[in-house]
Amino acid sequence: MTREEIIMKVSEKLRLIRTEAGYTQDRMAEIIGVSKKTLVQIEKGRAEAGWSTVVAVCALFRETETVRFLFGNEPLEVLETIAREGIDYRKEKTMGGKIWWREVEKKDGLILQQNIISQHFRIIDQDHFRIYSSFDEQSSKERFQEAVKEYF
Repeated sequence: MTREEIIMKVSEKLRLIRTEAGYTQDRMAEIIGVSKKTLVQIEKGRAEAGWSTVVAVCALFRETETVRFLFGNEPLEVLETIAREGIDYRKEKTMGGKIWWREVEKKDGLILQQNIISQHFRIIDQDHFRIYSSFDEQSSKERFQEAVKEYF
């Protein structure tokens, strides 16, 4: 998934996100920091949201079914991975990936997973803390092997 694909997906679903949250166009525009005119243009498909608008929507409406479905229940992780071009540090505790994740490899308490929606990869430890995220499969597998050596 690329930044452009994320922008396109969120732009296409903005009206649905707004209605699911129960907001008017005026209120939604105020919340995400755009003019009502801009919001209307995005909702009608005449314009795309900017990256900062997409980040605001995903952060503020991450609990909506629409945003969760777009990003496999981890919208902020997907955005952070794209914005930083990968993440390589122990970050936050995850739910362990029982629903939205497919296990690619497991060794010595570390798990390499792939999100079934966004297709990005992550490594989590035995306590379900994310220690790495990337959209690149090869670098994820290499980092997994390195992490197994580092952690144990």
